[in-house]
Amino acid sequence: MFPDRRRTLLRITDGAGRVAPWLFCAAMVAGQAPATLQDTVGRLGDFDYTVRMEASRTIRRADPAVVAPILRDAAAGHSDSYVQFRSVVLLYGLEGERARSVFDDALDHSNDRVRAAAYEYFEQFPSAAVVPTLLAALDSETSEFVQPYLVRALAASDETAEVRRRLTRDIDQGQGYFRGAVIEALGDFRAVYAVDPLLRIAADEGPLRDDALLALGKIGDRRALDTLSRAQTEADERFQPVVSAAACLLRVDCENQVGYIIEALNYAAQSSDDQAQELLRNATTGLGALASAGDRRALTALFEAGISAPDPARAPIAIALGMVAFRNPTVVREALHDASATGLPVDELLLLRDAFDLLDEDFAEERFYVLMRGDYWAADDDSTSQVVAERAIAILEF
Repeated sequence: MFPDRRRTLLRITDGAGRVAPWLFCAAMVAGQAPATLQDTVGRLGDFDYTVRMEASRTIRRADPAVVAPILRDAAAGHSDSYVQFRSVVLLYGLEGERARSVFDDALDHSNDRVRAAAYEYFEQFPSAAVVPTLLAALDSETSEFVQPYLVRALAASDETAEVRRRLTRDIDQGQGYFRGAVIEALGDFRAVYAVDPLLRIAADEGPLRDDALLALGKIGDRRALDTLSRAQTEADERFQPVVSAAACLLRVDCENQVGYIIEALNYAAQSSDDQAQELLRNATTGLGALASAGDRRALTALFEAGISAPDPARAPIAIALGMVAFRNPTVVREALHDASATGLPVDELLLLRDAFDLLDEDFAEERFYVLMRGDYWAADDDSTSQVVAERAIAILEF
């Protein structure tokens, strides 16, 4: 039995008997006038979460031809900065790549969140035309919150020598949080040109060693094997799940490496020892990196451990899963469909909802919603695939 907070989704057909993609929602009001939708957009910044959530739901299911211009106006100049941000995110969900002009303008927006969304957009839809703007922003972007999104947008467009030079330089520039984001982006976009500086960082016992080892694994350059071997010998036992994950990414004894990390995760998740928390974080980080690379065994282990884990162990496992959903949403979608073979994946979706709440990444969440929406409309009526997508949209509060 679903908790009260879950909504039953209704399907409403248009006059020709077709199911219109914006017409299924518990609180759906068909044929809304532009003035009504303008009021709804204004509620995107309401203090009450439930009000904000229902406003987003209504906008997602409105006629795009009517609501998109309202969102564009709100993104450009609404008096509430949070409404500006949510308008940009929802416009991406409605129009995808077709919203390019809005995100072009958003690159120099005064609102930090809006700029971050613009960088996320150009990570998903790289464009050589905006690279000079992104490079200039490396010198002018002062928000520590926004800088990691800028780096990922550049890493997605790293064809030029200048972009590569700036990214490799920034491995050693700024605060650890920023440097870690640079290293992660270089790994995610398989920046072979950055292997040498990454090897240097991975060889030292410092706070960025785990990021560098995983980045080297993602890049797949086997020059990292000697560094991994030394780390396996030198590093603390609590660090070993990261070493094993990097080795598996490099196709070294993957079955045993993953098995070891899963054992470490299950032990740490159930342990009351304070020192086990570091082991737990490293195990979830390692499995998250593998799952993002498509390793279904690692992803299944995270789901199974997270569903049964007591607090506070549930939170880091949920965060790792959430990052997988953001970096590789299709692999999580496939896992949800696989889980439906034994019943609806309610527990898995509740764990994902916890992850989304903890991570608070609106743009990435909207990408996941778009994927689920596509699944719903592509599936046969009342098929398992359609029901799973429907439950995902409801439980994840889209």
